Amino acid sequence: MTIEPRCAATAIGSMPHTEPETALDLVFRNIPNAPIWPQLCRRGLREQMEVQYSEGLPRVVIDVEKERIYFDTSGEYYDDLAAFYAAYMEAEERGDYSAGAIGPDYASGIPALERRLQERGTKLPIVKCQTTGPISFALTIVDENKRSIYYNEEFLDVVVKGLALKCRWQIRKFKAYAENVVCFIDEPILSAFGSSTYVSVQREDVVTRLGEVIEAIHVEGALAGVHCCGNTEWSILVDARADIINFDACDHGETLALYPEPMKTHLLERGGALAWGIVPTSAAIREESVANLVERFERLVGHLAGRTGISEQEIRERAFITPTCGTGALEVCDAERVFELLGRTSESLRAKYGF
Repeated sequence: MTIEPRCAATAIGSMPHTEPETALDLVFRNIPNAPIWPQLCRRGLREQMEVQYSEGLPRVVIDVEKERIYFDTSGEYYDDLAAFYAAYMEAEERGDYSAGAIGPDYASGIPALERRLQERGTKLPIVKCQTTGPISFALTIVDENKRSIYYNEEFLDVVVKGLALKCRWQIRKFKAYAENVVCFIDEPILSAFGSSTYVSVQREDVVTRLGEVIEAIHVEGALAGVHCCGNTEWSILVDARADIINFDACDHGETLALYPEPMKTHLLERGGALAWGIVPTSAAIREESVANLVERFERLVGHLAGRTGISEQEIRERAFITPTCGTGALEVCDAERVFELLGRTSESLRAKYGF
């Protein structure tokens, strides 16, 4: 399954609002053809990045008082793992992925978006959903001894399969409302891949674990995007068969050109897309303009074309426009400006190139 986004705008889910309807007003006002469900981390611990996708995973402990989450791997846990795998297999056999459901206490934005889409009554070109990636989740969440659960092979497999279930549940929920469902896998920790902190994390393992979640998305007939808001080894995402690579084009916009052959494979052979994070999600947004953002995009497209031999037209046709990251850490007024400039920049580029 391929897509030609032609500089369409979409966004990362995190937003600073506390009411989903207010957040969705901003979304539909600025990116009406590729809306997202808002991740509202300021509503409480359960709506924060990794916690949001922990529901239903065995041996998860959410300590609201201490504002932390961990896996309790002490004692006998095999019955709990067996129950999880039984539910996973039943979901596979029946095609019912409710075992991966994300409840409203964990994601108030999901039912809010579903209501909006039901009220519209017509299909949109794209609906975007998302999950925290298995590498970021497993390296961030620890066990009772404060050791990353990534290094526990049994629980790492549970994390990967649990997140795959949540992707399939979301896609099934939203596919009735869109011509294309795009499911992003947010992997910010990949920006530290290869560093001394994660020296024991092997490239092959990253490709395999990430690829398993991507394959689950593909089985549902949806497109898989991977978002990393820092520099990384971008060929990893190509090898994992991501359809869309979302990167920070403000600070790392020229790094994709360091991988000319993987970029050719991604864009030309597989019909993949790039999601250019050209709209900054920092205080710098206050000084930005549509003209500056258009110029940044055109310059970076020219750089990538020059280094890879891919035509600028091909790159533009296979481009999304996004913010560099989520807006959840911003003031609401700055987040509003991010979305406003995002929508206007996309419109400007589409008009300029006849999309």
